[in-house]
This record gives sequence, structure tokens and C-alpha cells, in this order.
Amino acid sequence: MADDQTPRPDGRPDDVPTGAGQGWTALSYLIAGMLVWGLIGWLVDRWLDTGGIATGIGVVLGMAGGIILVIRKLGTPT
Repeated sequence: MADDQTPRPDGRPDDVPTGAGQGWTALSYLIAGMLVWGLIGWLVDRWLDTGGIATGIGVVLGMAGGIILVIRKLGTPT
């Protein structure tokens, strides 16, 4: 019975998740980027009283950063 188990990944940094794991990884990078950079933009808005401009810029930068991370981490499909 122990032979029926598949080996677990050894946790190396170059391990790439498969299937649904890739989707959840991509989604979490995008959401986290938008939230973190949107929060930074909101704080800049509060500090400079710019009326929401910095929040919008922060969200867009967070989305772009999330896309870059997804491409670097998961690579392009082959």
C-alpha cells in the first residue's frame, strides 16, 4: 500500500504547481498585488489629498506587478 502513494515535491524553489494550483497561484498574485499597491496608493491619497488618483494608479501597478510575477513564477505555456 505504501507503494501506491505518489512522491511529494521536495520544496525546491523551482517547483511549479500543476493544474488548479497554478490557477490559484496566479489568482492570489493578482489579488495580492491589487490589494497591496491599492492600499499604498490609498495611503498616498490620504497623505497628499489627491482625490483617489493614487489609489487607481496603485491598483493598476499592482495588477501589472501581479502579471509579471505570474509570468516569472509559472512561465509561459509551451
